[in-house]
Amino acid sequence: MDAGAGSCNACGAAGTALMKLSLGKDFFGRAYDRLSPSSDQSPKWYCEACSMQKNLQRDFRDIRAEFDKLTAGQASELSTTDTFQRAALRLREIAAILEATSSQSPILAAPDVAQLIGRFQTTTMQA
Repeated sequence: MDAGAGSCNACGAAGTALMKLSLGKDFFGRAYDRLSPSSDQSPKWYCEACSMQKNLQRDFRDIRAEFDKLTAGQASELSTTDTFQRAALRLREIAAILEATSSQSPILAAPDVAQLIGRFQTTTMQA
């Protein structure tokens, strides 16, 4: 598929440049590779706004996964105070970005972010 043809797989926007997230670092600095294998018959392409939201979603999912490990007593990237506080700040940034967006995100639900922020605050108060 030509990245300039078609529509955004998240919001359906057409007639705009589309991109695909592929290589980079996650919130915790770990490398990730989201390149689709050549056998992938239906790769996902996103407009600029949805691409940014996919990055927010990736950070949210990474933070939530590490928080779940932490609360289960497992080794977690969030076990240091600095990283925990940085993740809490990132969650508030994500919530603010979602709130400032004129329409509801087709990729990341603001109530999910708010719920995780609440869990972080509860954990912070217990610590």
